[in-house]
Amino acid sequence: MAGVATPLPPCSITEIPRGTPKEGVPPVVEFKGVTKTFNANTSKAFTAIRDVTFSVEDVEGHGEFVAILGPSGCGKSTVLRQIAGLAPHHPPTRGEVLLAGKPITGPGPDRGMVFQDYTSFDNRTVLDNVAFGLECRGIAQKERYELAKEWIAKVKLNPVKDAYKYPHQLSGGMRQRVAIARTLILKPRVILMDEPFGALDPATRHNMQDLLIELWREVQATVFFITHDVNEAVFLGDRCYIFSNSPGTIIHQFRISPPDRPARHIMREKSFLETVYHVREILDGLEEGKT
Repeated sequence: MAGVATPLPPCSITEIPRGTPKEGVPPVVEFKGVTKTFNANTSKAFTAIRDVTFSVEDVEGHGEFVAILGPSGCGKSTVLRQIAGLAPHHPPTRGEVLLAGKPITGPGPDRGMVFQDYTSFDNRTVLDNVAFGLECRGIAQKERYELAKEWIAKVKLNPVKDAYKYPHQLSGGMRQRVAIARTLILKPRVILMDEPFGALDPATRHNMQDLLIELWREVQATVFFITHDVNEAVFLGDRCYIFSNSPGTIIHQFRISPPDRPARHIMREKSFLETVYHVREILDGLEEGKT
């Protein structure tokens, strides 16, 4: 049944891949005892995350969707930016962050990122926004425009009517579709999403969740998805990591059955609501300082 969580013991980092990991292939992403302290060795030192350890295996024919929940300020975004290789969050103060078995040294085309803020280039059309990464790779205009129009259609925009609009002519949901198309057209191995639907109204948010699941299954990338919305995490995630209060570390993780129907249907089911309630109890305890 979709949306049913399989809880693991608190602080358990035991990995149970969904499928068989590729033999002899390192994990897609691995954190080994990662701690990040900003302004280390000064009076302003602040530890965002501490001893974060997890491993997302490379499974044949399946990119995993990892949802990340936790109280505000617990370091969730720091985890994403460690994977992205973005300063000042990267490099870690202690521990290792590995991508396909190799230390991350900085940003790379094998990782794409989608933020809550609509990060389109205001002076570019939808077509040029989606094709931007291909342009940076030196792809000829005709080829990149053809691919961009394909992806504009895949994110449910009109490749004729919408392609030549500018970001200020689009709704919030449409602008996030552009951001997703611009990321996925490059076929990154890892997609990092930091509350990408947080500013959308509920109906648009459900539509975007359904769209994301559809596209994710097509590209088979590993997705790390930060959200404050428990319903969203339980609907989207293959697994969910729950972080402690600051400094953040993983205190719970859950396996969740993948969605097999649209969000508006699954989110009404008893099993789904029971899972959401269970996760919210944990988060409420964290917010109240109990755990």
